[in-house]
Amino acid sequence: MTTTSEDPSPSAAWEPTLLRVQVSDPRVRPLLDELRQEYSSRYGGDAAEELGRYPDEAFTSAHGGLLLLLLHDGEAVAGGAYRRYDARTAELKRIWTHSAHRRRGLARRVVAELEREARQAGYHRIFLTTGPRQPEARGLYLTTGYTPLFDTEAAPEHIGLLSFEKHLPPRATTGKAQDL
Repeated sequence: MTTTSEDPSPSAAWEPTLLRVQVSDPRVRPLLDELRQEYSSRYGGDAAEELGRYPDEAFTSAHGGLLLLLLHDGEAVAGGAYRRYDARTAELKRIWTHSAHRRRGLARRVVAELEREARQAGYHRIFLTTGPRQPEARGLYLTTGYTPLFDTEAAPEHIGLLSFEKHLPPRATTGKAQDL
């Protein structure tokens, strides 16, 4: 079977590379540009304030954060980040899949990797919010095990930001004395 950009099942040959990056990495620009355009088209106005809400350093390991990209042929096709929300909680931010590469499970892969990395960094919980005009994001979080912190029967526009959480399993232990 041949995979096209509209085919939701990726071929085995189409395997993007996962990479830790800094916000200043030029490969992050497509993520930020497309998010800005998408947020602006869904909510009106300029999304620069939302995208600039946190300093770039918040997404570095030195500050308890992480930014990941999935690259295919050197180009960003998906990505996402987390930042330190509190000592036990990481907050997911900027989960994105390039519009030409959606419906391939890339956002799920990014979320799963961010969860794994957050757990390894010692976080016990993931928190996130998404906007009421992002039903795809709402669906992603519901199907990947996130608990909605809002009434799912209420109209999203009446709720405002849709908050979710997920408690992470404990880190695996090696069985060595320091783990006991």
